Amino acid sequence: MNRSPTKLAGGVRTGTDAILDSGDWIEQLAGSRVAVLAHGASVTRDFVHLVDALLERNVRPVRLFGPEHGLRGEAQDMIPVTSEVDAMTGLPCVSLYGHDEDSLTPRPEQLEDIDVLLIDLQDVGSRYYTYMYTAMLAAQAATAAGARTVVLDRPNPIGTAREGGSVHPGFESFVGMLPLPNRHGLTLAQVLEYARLAGRTIDFEAIPVQGASGGESAVDPFLSGAPWVMPSPNMPTRDTALVYPGLCLLEGTNLSEGRGTTRPFELFGAPWMDAVQVGRSLHEMELPGVRFRVAGFEPGFQKWAGHRCRGLQLHVTDPEVFRPVLTGLAIVWTCRRLHPDDFAWRSEAYEFVADRPAIDLLFGQDQTRGLIDDEADFDVVRDSLLSPVPNARLEEASRFLYGIAS
Repeated sequence: MNRSPTKLAGGVRTGTDAILDSGDWIEQLAGSRVAVLAHGASVTRDFVHLVDALLERNVRPVRLFGPEHGLRGEAQDMIPVTSEVDAMTGLPCVSLYGHDEDSLTPRPEQLEDIDVLLIDLQDVGSRYYTYMYTAMLAAQAATAAGARTVVLDRPNPIGTAREGGSVHPGFESFVGMLPLPNRHGLTLAQVLEYARLAGRTIDFEAIPVQGASGGESAVDPFLSGAPWVMPSPNMPTRDTALVYPGLCLLEGTNLSEGRGTTRPFELFGAPWMDAVQVGRSLHEMELPGVRFRVAGFEPGFQKWAGHRCRGLQLHVTDPEVFRPVLTGLAIVWTCRRLHPDDFAWRSEAYEFVADRPAIDLLFGQDQTRGLIDDEADFDVVRDSLLSPVPNARLEEASRFLYGIAS
């Protein structure tokens, strides 16, 4: 069940907290050559960064790895990050998000002097969020190098619900390396288990999330007190994470998805959009658990930076029935239908891919875009993207560690 991001209680223990609380783990790590793949949200229950917490326990990593946005989370999306010395600790940090696809995977020489790779990345439950692919590629490289990989699991901030289709062959990219639904309902460790089941050569251990009793599953974070630190610059809150699986689709269009504002993925619009008409049409569709409010805005950067956008703000009124992918698809379909002369698909390269439209990478296929361009009825467009795809591996992965399926 997908619960409201406002129903936080307390008592969760992440995989990071578990190893830091364990004298046996600390002793093992202190006697090993350790590397850490982490980012700004890799914190303990007391909001201490994992790397700092390790140093406090006399575990000095040999090397750090940072994903998209960098180890400390300063870089915007799709901005290459250089490898450098971490200013906070003086430790060498290798960027796993550089200028080309080769930079996404650790090189063999960057792992040959490593015994243990610790991975602590806060995912947000969406197929497009790149951290899970960084973790997968790093674990795969560590396995090839003979290093032990340990995944420190965290809750999926939007719960175990699933929504959306799969990635079709030929449409794989860094926003869709695995054939998962748009909203996948897995934790990071479960994603790596899915990758292993799908044929990736990955050998890893996972430290599960535990609840207040120390034994029960806290895979539904809205029953727990999991700390929240924004995992990327435009993912400030759990509310953002909840709408992201749908509103990220706007990255494949010339609509602003609210980047450059204080409410990314909740605000959307463009200078040419008739917000009143679009809002009225969306309300007539009776989308579950959401309302739209006219809200103009001016992005400070990215699409339409410095231009006043006529827009809407999305307000989730019932998170348990809200369907983010359905909502994002409805927004795209409505804006294309009402503004055929102004609406456009993104044509620039997207996540290292230049030969396919970004929207096809986000949809995972080109059928849905074709139907929208052909002005098909929304029911037909909806079914092209949202019809469930049987996936036995997904069912098995969803039971990994916690024994419960979505």
